[in-house]
Amino acid sequence: MTQNIFEGNLEKYADPDMYDHLYDKYQKDLSLILKWASQDYTIIELACGTGRLTIPMAQRGFRMIGIDLHEGMLERARRKAEQAEVTIEFAQQDCTKLNLPVKSSLAYMTGNSFQHFLTNESQDALFQSVHEHLVDGGVFIFDTRNPVLKGLSAVDEYVEKYVDKNGNQVIENHRDIYNHLTQISDCRTHRRIYRDNTLIAEEQDGISLRYSFPQEMERLVAANGFEIVQVYGDWDENDLHAESVSMVYVCRMKTA
Repeated sequence: MTQNIFEGNLEKYADPDMYDHLYDKYQKDLSLILKWASQDYTIIELACGTGRLTIPMAQRGFRMIGIDLHEGMLERARRKAEQAEVTIEFAQQDCTKLNLPVKSSLAYMTGNSFQHFLTNESQDALFQSVHEHLVDGGVFIFDTRNPVLKGLSAVDEYVEKYVDKNGNQVIENHRDIYNHLTQISDCRTHRRIYRDNTLIAEEQDGISLRYSFPQEMERLVAANGFEIVQVYGDWDENDLHAESVSMVYVCRMKTA
């Protein structure tokens, strides 16, 4: 798995400021992360984006390293950390090839970033890379969308509306097509931007997302030296069931 494959799937992150505007206030994943965090080690956040979780973790006194492949997202995170007056090490790295000077008791990756690992090889490489950067018994927490078959069986078309960072009205038309052979959903967005009811811009972008099934996840975790401590259907720690939107995994590295 090469870095270029990941870089070809980053259109959604072209505007870090807009991404921050839309998602920065989301905090439902923070509570569970805090339950497993220790002040004794530097904590590793993978796919940290604009620092949505990295910064509040640092504000609570945790030593943090934030890793992301997108330099624009990291630059936004650095500016926010400076404004928040916290010290965080942010590094641009491929999560399948981590090269960090620390080992931690906790690494985590949220925001369904796990779905960017589109192949079995890249998923294995991610786990192996994390394994190398955890102490014995260290914990890896991550989430991914639950592959609810009735939702993936047909082309999913839907509309979203919101106000962007400039006060403009945005209408997005989404079209998601799932490939049952590759388990990858091709998600396309057509965006129309209005100011005072006048169309001022149109944009298009896309992203590919891999869906993994619960039994598949069990094999992946075990094959790479981890055990599942708990799996939830959401960040509120509700049980996973067939219709859950998410799968949230708490995995512990097996000791020798």
